[in-house]
Amino acid sequence: MRRRILIAATILALTATQAFAELKRQLGTHQHGHGTLNLAIEGQSLQMELEVPGADIVGFEHAAGSAGDQAKVKAAKKKLSEPLALFALPTAAGCKIASSSVMVEGEKETKRSGHDAHGHSHDEKHQDEGNQESHSEFRAEYAFTCADMNAITEVAFPYFEAFPNSEELAVTIITDKSQKAFEVTRKNPFIDLRGMM
Repeated sequence: MRRRILIAATILALTATQAFAELKRQLGTHQHGHGTLNLAIEGQSLQMELEVPGADIVGFEHAAGSAGDQAKVKAAKKKLSEPLALFALPTAAGCKIASSSVMVEGEKETKRSGHDAHGHSHDEKHQDEGNQESHSEFRAEYAFTCADMNAITEVAFPYFEAFPNSEELAVTIITDKSQKAFEVTRKNPFIDLRGMM
């Protein structure tokens, strides 16, 4: 059963990739206080992809060098690894986490894995030289299985309580029936999904 869930989640992630890529192109540049959340629903599977500037999550965007900064990043990653505490789905939907992944990505320093021209694998940290400003970003990917997708009539966002520096999320929902975009803010942390399932 678990293997079937993972296969379904992988298929859904692949089919949603083009729509997510198009959304990123439309949204444009990195902006403090503003993140993006994409939801794709197919069958009993729900996928979420969250991208938020580091300043929204931990209050800074530079690499976490000090012990204090590292502790903030660690605490933030722990919060982000519990999506049902950040994005409240109706209990009647019976949604359970199938997988959760949290990463920190930066323009000045990134961890890269791959293979060189000779086929040797490598895992290295790359530091860009120059005077460009550093922009770190938190990225999280979640997969859920839900007993009743039709019960997902709304989503509430305790996310804004967890991360006081975050002001707004551009949310896109993709279902078998439709695709819709929402602007969710700290003042209005709620979306109505009735009719989308």
